[in-house]
Amino acid sequence: MENTYALIGIGNIMFYDEGIGVYALEFIRENFIIPSNLNLVDGGLLGFTLMTYLSTYKKLFVISTTSEGKDCGELFVFDKEELGSQAKIRQTANEVELSQMVEICSILDEKMADLCIIGIKPYDIVEVKSDLTECMRKNFNRLIGLVLENLKSEGIELKRKKSEVSLQEIIDKVANPKQSHR
Repeated sequence: MENTYALIGIGNIMFYDEGIGVYALEFIRENFIIPSNLNLVDGGLLGFTLMTYLSTYKKLFVISTTSEGKDCGELFVFDKEELGSQAKIRQTANEVELSQMVEICSILDEKMADLCIIGIKPYDIVEVKSDLTECMRKNFNRLIGLVLENLKSEGIELKRKKSEVSLQEIIDKVANPKQSHR
């Protein structure tokens, strides 16, 4: 079966809460059985490469921070039209980059995937630290639940693996990757 859906976690893990999309994606990869029609993509800092995904898949689910809302941990779901209509108020690097890629695809008249952006209001995206603030940790399971709910709305139901990898283990793994040598 062809991969018609992609789940992309975007963000910069060096700027505290900014990396939550990457951490959430890795948490899902480690703790759930992924069906063959869903491709998981560590989007980190994809930049223009994001256009490839926008023109390849039927639907993209993107996990990211958002400047929407007032309080840390607030959750939001946007589609590409809502993202475009709010482009002038975008404040995080993730939002700007994503909205620019959607604009470019529109200008180029490229076939574009449906887009579901699952965003969470961060507390700190300025401090240089590979971790999550307490507020983001408290709301992490709610974010994962919202991702799973949106995937399920497309008929993609993820089942938990028997063993669980904790959020802290994911943060440590992503922030301190080990390179293996053969």
